[in-house]
Amino acid sequence: MQISKSEYMLFLKHPAWLWLKKHDPKKLPPVDAATQAIFDTGHAFEQYAESLFSGGVNLGFNNYDEYLSLPKRTSDALSKGAKTIFQGRFEYEQLTFICDIIQVVSDKTVDLIEIKSSTKAKPEHEFDLAFQMVVLEGCGFTVRNISVVHVNNKYVRQGEIDAKKITSTNDITDVVKAKREITKKYIAEALKVANSDIIPDISPSHARLGSFPEWLGIYHSLINIEPDSIYDICSIGAKNIGLLEDLGVTKMIDVPDDFKLNAKQSLQLKATKLGKPIIEQDKVKDFLDSLEFPLYFFDYETMMSLVPYFDGMSPYKQYPFQYSLHILDSPDAELRHEGYLHKDNSNPVEELSRVLQTQIGDSGSVITWNMGFEKSCNDLIGAMLPEYTESYKKLNERIVDLMLPFSNGWYADKNFQGSASIKNVLPVLVPELSYKTLSIQEGTAAQRSWMDAVLNGDPRDEKEKILSDLLEYCGLDTLAMVKIWEFIGGL
Repeated sequence: MQISKSEYMLFLKHPAWLWLKKHDPKKLPPVDAATQAIFDTGHAFEQYAESLFSGGVNLGFNNYDEYLSLPKRTSDALSKGAKTIFQGRFEYEQLTFICDIIQVVSDKTVDLIEIKSSTKAKPEHEFDLAFQMVVLEGCGFTVRNISVVHVNNKYVRQGEIDAKKITSTNDITDVVKAKREITKKYIAEALKVANSDIIPDISPSHARLGSFPEWLGIYHSLINIEPDSIYDICSIGAKNIGLLEDLGVTKMIDVPDDFKLNAKQSLQLKATKLGKPIIEQDKVKDFLDSLEFPLYFFDYETMMSLVPYFDGMSPYKQYPFQYSLHILDSPDAELRHEGYLHKDNSNPVEELSRVLQTQIGDSGSVITWNMGFEKSCNDLIGAMLPEYTESYKKLNERIVDLMLPFSNGWYADKNFQGSASIKNVLPVLVPELSYKTLSIQEGTAAQRSWMDAVLNGDPRDEKEKILSDLLEYCGLDTLAMVKIWEFIGGL
């Protein structure tokens, strides 16, 4: 049974992942919209990375027949003297991979280049390229240099995208070659798993390369797990899961008191074992007393892209296109709502800033949830628009984080599942409000929907509905803060 580079990487993440891919793929989750967006981003970056290498032969495939013929087409291109090949495919025994870029140095000596949409070379890239190196060496090639072309997140767009400036190249030849023997060992193990009739141990304790959260989701779909299990401990990690499994512990209430956990995990277990919320009323009261009217409950929705859409923007930076603002002028005042949503295919930050200055006032507490995000957005716009630098600086000085009573453990409920996210807190404290009834239910979907509808014009006939859905979603974010503030104020 043949395994590809991507399947080998699944094995490294978790051996059972590879087995399921080969023997029972229907049990693996389909590619969701967020993951597909990441793939699309990577494809968009490829053209700039490839443009650094002139005269390349682009192979690749559009259907299964073309995929099957790709090794021969790659061999033919090499035999005809191609010096640079994009998307060629190589096979050695039961192994295969499609390269991003191969450059021929001399007869049977090549340089291997991988294109990654990350902002640096990562450990998993080393394993990825080590697999490619082993296959090429099996095919009789000598691999001279190995590098990763990745995103330069310091790049600032001015005019047309400059491929040389938006990319950075990192030579990782030595670290990849140092993995040659361990890669051969892992390949042998991966082939054994792929050819086995029995699935390996599916425990999340075997998850590697940062795959624990994703595999945990798969694990939950494979077996029936009772509520309040050890697998529900926030950010527990593969190592600690393995230790608890070795102790025979399956439920949070049975975790030994001396088991080493961080503060957030310990608080979650304490609330679970008590079976009721943990409330430090004095600290909650002190926090609420520190707020100054008018109260501005404030939330941004942002655009982000690898390839910047507009001048002055950089890769992977968050630029607001929308905000919601619920306002209480005094304790007895009627709640009112303001906001802004950019509707045109243009840089949103200047018009958004102009409107915001007229609505948020120059005194009173600006209440956010996870204030680091809003503050970083304000810093970004302030640096981008010098005329607003001072106003955004003053705005940041007024920001207060409503998440603090929850992230600091002054109010903890086992049903928060160890998280201080508003998506976890709201349904527990204010169950009558729910994101589940909305067409857009979380921030990445809001971002993706706005960028598709407004910047990309797709789907064109749904733009007005998407804009309406965005107003509803962002408005609920700030209304949720109002209701949570009211809740803790009534303790």
